[in-house]
Amino acid sequence: MRLGLALGYWGRGPSPDHVALAQEAERLGYDSVWTAESWGSDVFTPLAWIAAHTSRIRLGTAVAQMAARSPTTTAMHALTLDHLSGGRMMLGLGLSGPQVVEGWYGRPFPSSPLTATREYVDVVRQVLRREAPVELAGRFHSHPYRGRDATGLGKPLKPITHPLRPDLPILLGAEGPKNVAQTTRIADGWLPLYWPPTRPEVYGPAVRELPENFLVAPLAQARVCDDVAEGLLPVKAMLGFYIGGMGHAARNFHADLMARMGYEQEAHRIQELFLSGRREEAVLAVPDAFADEISLVGPRERIAERLDLWRKGPVTDLLALAPDPHTLRVLAELNSR
Repeated sequence: MRLGLALGYWGRGPSPDHVALAQEAERLGYDSVWTAESWGSDVFTPLAWIAAHTSRIRLGTAVAQMAARSPTTTAMHALTLDHLSGGRMMLGLGLSGPQVVEGWYGRPFPSSPLTATREYVDVVRQVLRREAPVELAGRFHSHPYRGRDATGLGKPLKPITHPLRPDLPILLGAEGPKNVAQTTRIADGWLPLYWPPTRPEVYGPAVRELPENFLVAPLAQARVCDDVAEGLLPVKAMLGFYIGGMGHAARNFHADLMARMGYEQEAHRIQELFLSGRREEAVLAVPDAFADEISLVGPRERIAERLDLWRKGPVTDLLALAPDPHTLRVLAELNSR
């Protein structure tokens, strides 16, 4: 199992320690570093900055939101950064949810998310392979565009720049069983947001029959500390925000996943509290057992025991949201045993 460093997205402003953390992860032998985006900082610019300050570590997006860019634009970002970094780029994509897609990006949330994702990946792969001009008679991503307001002058094109790697890895963030199953068919890897190492079957039967060389790269908050309950508070804060605020009460993919994992009543309670403005109560309503199951928190010996559970399953890459160099170093030492 390889280790990756997940840096997430910026909060109020740029984090002053992200480059230093990425450099330390590279020194410790981490395989990859990953950035994210929500509705603030973008995913590619920080990754390019990190690329310029590192030399070996692979660079991934976890995730680039599909609604933020057309598939050809995303492919341009990926092939450009792949060239500039010497072939270190991995493209992680995610659909997000209706609240963000329509509220922030000003686009309709696709009526068929599976079809929209499949078309998006198809176009990106066509660009990267550069075998012919990009053409797709798609429902959501037609190339050339042939909508009612089209001029009719659109011409199939292929990228001027020759991609460095036509097989640049594409990973998808997927939560529902149908989405996970499609991911195993059309992508090179999968980026689970919550990973329960002892019961991955919550993601559906596709987890039991993964393709050869398929990447499974879940994100997990990690913190070496003496007090487990205190160490879990940042995990619970993240879960409270995602389950309570990252989506509408009637349609929240994160809450749906928590329900499938056996915490349906708790998920509804977190949403109820968060959406009524009682955010601190929402965080405290996150069960410690749930937060603990999907993270690596506690003293070194405890993390060592739990890390063994992650190795026994299909995980190929553990992407650690690790806030300090000490935690990075402990994970590297434990994973090398």
